[in-house]
Amino acid sequence: MRQPRLEIEYCTQCRWLLRAAWTAQEMLTTFQTELGEVALVPGTGGVFDVRLDEETIWSRKAQGGHPDLAELKRLVRDRIAPDRDLGHSDRRSHS
Repeated sequence: MRQPRLEIEYCTQCRWLLRAAWTAQEMLTTFQTELGEVALVPGTGGVFDVRLDEETIWSRKAQGGHPDLAELKRLVRDRIAPDRDLGHSDRRSHS
């Protein structure tokens, strides 16, 4: 297993594969050299959880919805590349 590993567990019953795949694509595009692996994990029961090296950094049930992409990028960045500037994603959070 390559580190860091980002997992996106999505609900197949809810048909969230496209949302999970889009999120994975965005993470791989943003963190081209920092991420070792991104995995899509089929689940059920309305799950949409994002884990980084087995730590849950976003849970749809706990947080009450799907993650805002800019917020999710900041959560990942803070753990794997804390000195990295995310450009417009960083600026949007401060407005």
